[in-house]
Amino acid sequence: MDTNFTYLTTELFFGFIALLFLTKILGKTQISQLTPFDFISALVLGELVGNAIYDKNIGLNYVLYAVFFWGTLIAVVEAITQKWKKSRGILEGKPSIVIKRGIVDREQLKKNKLDLNQLQNLLRNKNVFSINEVEYAILEANGTVNVLKRSPFQTVEKRDFTTTFSPAVLPVSVILDGEWVEDNISETPFTKKQLEEALLLKGLRAEHVLYGEWSYENQLYIQTAHSPYIKYIDI
Repeated sequence: MDTNFTYLTTELFFGFIALLFLTKILGKTQISQLTPFDFISALVLGELVGNAIYDKNIGLNYVLYAVFFWGTLIAVVEAITQKWKKSRGILEGKPSIVIKRGIVDREQLKKNKLDLNQLQNLLRNKNVFSINEVEYAILEANGTVNVLKRSPFQTVEKRDFTTTFSPAVLPVSVILDGEWVEDNISETPFTKKQLEEALLLKGLRAEHVLYGEWSYENQLYIQTAHSPYIKYIDI
């Protein structure tokens, strides 16, 4: 076999193994939840490996070094976002409410460099063909839009045949990783003090809670780090 083909085959094989191994280590978020940071990581990693494979002056050791050094940087950033919550907005991006109570938020569209045509396209990907159907639309950090429809357009369930329409209300995360989300509390009809008192009645404080969500039923859905993991607290 030609030495060029032997060289290329060897580097392609080991480059493939190295990338596969790195993907297993870093987890599925590199594929299923592609944030701007992940997108840049994938481009740079592909460029590093591609250049190394087709440049005969760069040996296999450089290919493996490039893959694992870049993978280490990605792993360090992921560890930072896990440990320090405030870094997540910078490194992973933040979701934005682009439609709130049926009203398109133009400021959020401008902030996210999104126009109405693009918004409509994202909504159609969710089988929503009219903005009039939408109560809330959230632009996620990975560029997708998730939608809460207005009551008349929501999927009909058996219980809906015996009840009248009620306004759709977006559930609000009030506790994340043991910390109050101050901005979100203002979206509920309760004060932080009232929520704290509701928790105390169950012998809980915010630091005991992994995730806390307020819903339209005036309930706190609580997931704690210790058993019983899930609680529903009436306010």
